[in-house]
Amino acid sequence: MMKLRHTPLSIAAGPIWLEALLAHSPDAAGLILIAQNSVGNHRDSREAHFAKRLQEAGYATLIFDLLTRHEEARDPDTRYNTPLLGQRISALFEWLRHQPPLVPLPVGLVASSTGSAAAIRAIAKEPTMVSALVCRGGRPGLAGMSPLQQVACPTRMIVGEKDDGLTHVRQAYEQLTCQKDWRVVAGTDDLFREPGALDTTATQAAEWFQRHLAHVPVTVGTDDSASTR
Repeated sequence: MMKLRHTPLSIAAGPIWLEALLAHSPDAAGLILIAQNSVGNHRDSREAHFAKRLQEAGYATLIFDLLTRHEEARDPDTRYNTPLLGQRISALFEWLRHQPPLVPLPVGLVASSTGSAAAIRAIAKEPTMVSALVCRGGRPGLAGMSPLQQVACPTRMIVGEKDDGLTHVRQAYEQLTCQKDWRVVAGTDDLFREPGALDTTATQAAEWFQRHLAHVPVTVGTDDSASTR
């Protein structure tokens, strides 16, 4: 396993600062951005566990908050403002462009909850920034039809079999015109809380990045949903 350096960060996004944790190694195969809809706890949380599995697959990771501590405490509805959250992901893209050690790395993005919609909105505006996207459940349909149809990078949606919003996620998936893939994790909900479910999603995410992270995003591809399991 790579020897990783962990660096806490504060990244400017308009008038606010996003808290983040970078785990980086010079021999990383790529950089995976992990959007977090909660605040802090980057070293001991479900997202940290997910990140560790990606690190074991050879990737540097950057867990970043989409909300500030004030918003989480006083204005939790901010998490549903997907245009705003999309702008914050775009601010992270801008920050990445000015980080010489990270610029050469192909970039993947993992998002969940309303962060999936925010990620799609950001990627639609900047199609060359991300080489592969994984939506871990979430509500990608909140991005809107136009951003969904503008996503260029290969996109995998991993959903829980017991997700109450599964029909809506599938409808959003059908709007994608990029190369795409649909995976169902049996016996779990949208948060993948059952034992082993989060590890399964991490394995499927790592496999997607291994297939696509070094590739240049394309505008139109194929639907690999026949491989659903």
